[in-house]
Parts: sequence; structure tokens; C-alpha cells
Amino acid sequence: MKKKKEKTPRQAMPEQAAEVRRRNFDEVPLGFPEELAMLEASRCLSCKKPACVEGCPVSVDIPAFINKVKEGDFTGAILKIWEKNSFPAVCGRVCPQENQCEGNCIVGKKDKPVAIGSLERFVADWARNQNDIPMPPIEKKTGKKVAVVGSGPGGLTVAGDLIRKGHEVTVFEAFHKPGGVLVYGIPEFRLPKAIVAHECNFMEKMGVKFETNVVVGQTITVDELLNDEGYDAVYIGVGAGLPRFLNIPGENLMGVYSANEYLTRSNLMKAYRFPEYDTPLVTGEHVCVFGGGNVAMDALRTSMRMGSDDVKCIYRRSRDELPARGEEIHHAEQEGIEFFFLHSPLRFIGDENGWVKAVELQEMQLGEPDDSGRRRPEPIPGSVKTVDCDLAIIAVGAGANPLVTSTTDGLDTNKWGYIVANEETGKTKKGQVWAGGDIVTGAATVILAAGAGRGAADSIHEYLTWGW
Repeated sequence: MKKKKEKTPRQAMPEQAAEVRRRNFDEVPLGFPEELAMLEASRCLSCKKPACVEGCPVSVDIPAFINKVKEGDFTGAILKIWEKNSFPAVCGRVCPQENQCEGNCIVGKKDKPVAIGSLERFVADWARNQNDIPMPPIEKKTGKKVAVVGSGPGGLTVAGDLIRKGHEVTVFEAFHKPGGVLVYGIPEFRLPKAIVAHECNFMEKMGVKFETNVVVGQTITVDELLNDEGYDAVYIGVGAGLPRFLNIPGENLMGVYSANEYLTRSNLMKAYRFPEYDTPLVTGEHVCVFGGGNVAMDALRTSMRMGSDDVKCIYRRSRDELPARGEEIHHAEQEGIEFFFLHSPLRFIGDENGWVKAVELQEMQLGEPDDSGRRRPEPIPGSVKTVDCDLAIIAVGAGANPLVTSTTDGLDTNKWGYIVANEETGKTKKGQVWAGGDIVTGAATVILAAGAGRGAADSIHEYLTWGW
């Protein structure tokens, strides 16, 4: 009887040991070597109707690029990815593949899915180290000018798509480096700044211009871009950067940060290398981070790397409801983060100098599902505890910064302050203005913002080519 061929198991990406990485800011996963990438690529079934592509917000031809990897044609693989995705080194690292492409993978029905994200990262990292990769083709110049407000994933996607279609593109960024949330929000150990800088430099080589330290809505308005600066279209992709707080007593004590400020100081301003970089960042012996999303995981793991040994995640639901990526939760647990599930903060307690020293927590239980479909946390009567806390980081979401919308006549916003735009095209009520990403949907993922940028770029190109 013919022996049945053994299936190739999913290949694990090498990574730093937890006891080492918890004290450094170097990237945790180390990437596939060529032989492992090709072995993992061999697991792909090259489906005729690839469900993985349906799960990708920017519709990368996943079987095609993986087949190129399988054959060792890494140049062909990166060119195939670039047809749809302008920054695969970023998406390969931070996209929630488990809920999108890999979540739809047919191999995953009976086995572990193909490691699509790891293969995308491998191809992008390989290409970054080559000197002879051909640039994507650029169409003939149209003479049309587009302003992109914000250099996050949505803005970069719009810029990359439109520059290839022959339009002149300028990206306006409020901070001193382009990249948006990719540089100020995501820590170095998850997404190195050099990776983002390389992707932005790649766009500059294609012809995209970056103007940093420009706060649209204050330095210049959207109407001035259109009327005075001669831009034919404007895309607004400023994200959702307005911090939300808990609104409990003691939140104004020193030592209480928003995750937005904490991560910006650490990531973009390199406070973790103080005093080499002169941005201070409070460290604590007893750190509490409130929230359970990816931002909370980033804050938890950053504070551990800043030298804290007692780092707690305070989350009002159970582990099953944690919204963060499974990989980030797993890494946090490996690194020694303690999780306080089913606890909700009641008040912060300060010392005589106005610094936070403790937090009072209410123990919770799960009741009936709420509007989000998750079971609603309810307090357990008489169950309150106090835990030490000399650094508190609030990571319970972010809202829409009103700076652009309050200075732009004709833009519609909803009750939460987000811009109202067409779901597929990003077109707003205001002529010549498009919007997408978190400023439209609320806080979401990098790849969803990129998908919104792709739809908006197509719509802007159609307008610039044919008019209304």
C-alpha cells in the first residue's frame, strides 16, 4: 500500500526569547529565512477561487505572490504584491491576518492556515535589501495636483496609487516625520521606524512629496489648499487621534497618561532612549494599563521595556472578549504581563504630592450581550479592591480630532464627530474632498484604512480624468 504523504506543518517564525525581549525595543519576530519561506509557501493550494483574496481589504493576489515565493522568484513576488499594496513590510507585520486573509484560507479549514502575513513580510524585507528591483510603472503626467492630509496607512495608499496614475501628490503631515500612526502609535518592537521610513522613501522615489510639520486646519486649511494652492482634490486621512478617558475621580493626578501621549512620547520622540533623546517619560514600579485592544498591548509591553516589573492589564470583560490580536496577547503573556480580567476602575488615589499611587477596582461579571454583541460587564456588589498603581495608562479608544472638520465648511460629520463619506469611494459632501480611514469609521486597523484609501484613490482618479 502506498504510504500517504505527510503534510508540511505551518512554519514558525523565529523570534526573540521572551526573557530577553522584555527589556529591549528590538523587533520581536525575526523573519523567515529563504528556505523556510519557500517551505511555507509550498503549503498554499493555489485555489481557483481564493477566499484569502476576498478577505484582503486591498485584494492582493495572494496565491500568485505565494507561488512566486515557492519558485524562489522573490522579485516577481514583490512586483505582484506592489500591484495592490504599497507597503507590504508594514502590513506583513501589523495586519490582523488571522481575521482576514489567513482567516479565510482553505488550508486552515483542516489545518493551520498558510502564514500569508509572514510570507508578505519576508518578500518585502527581501526586496528592501536589493538594489536592482524595478520601480512600479508610472503613467504619463496628467498635470493634476492632489493633497493628502495625514501620512498614515490610508494617506500613503492614496498617495502611492495616485502617483502611479500620473498625478502630482503632496502629503501633509503634522508631525516631524511621515508615517502617522505607523510611527507614533506602534512600538519599535512591533514595527521598526526604519521600515516605515523606507516605505515613505520608496514613495518619494516614485515622486510623492512629503510636507511635515504642517497642521492642516491650523497651519493651512482644506479650502486654502483647494483655492489658494491650486490642488484639484484633497484626501483627508487624519485618523482618530483624540484620546478618550475613563471620567473617574483622580484621573487628573500626575502619572496618569493617555495611551496616545504615552506611546507618542516613547515611539516617535524616542523617550525610551532618554537622555540621549531629551523627551522624558514617567516610569513606574506598579503600572496599570486600562483597556484590552492592540493599543493597550503596545502600552503594556512598552512599560515593561521601560523597566517596570509589575505591569497589569485591567480589562472589564473576560479574556474571550479581548479585542487585541491573539499574537499580541500571547506575546504580552510570555513577557510577564499580568491580566486582571473582569475588573473596572472606580477611582485613582493620589499621594500628598499629587501623584497617583493606587487605583480602586470593581470586580465584574458578564451579563447579557450589549450592542457590540459582547456580554455586558456588570458589577458584583460588595466586591471592590485596591491595587498599587504609580503609572496609569488609559487605552480605551480614541475619537475624532475636530481640528480639520471645524475649519472646513461643507463637511458633514456624524454625532461622534467623524466625517461622513461614501463607504466605497470616500467621497464627502464637500466638492473635491474625499476622506477615509479612522476619521470616517472610528479606530480600526491599518489594512482597513489602506482599503479605504484604495477606494478613494480610484474615485479621485475617475474625477480627475472625467470630472463629475
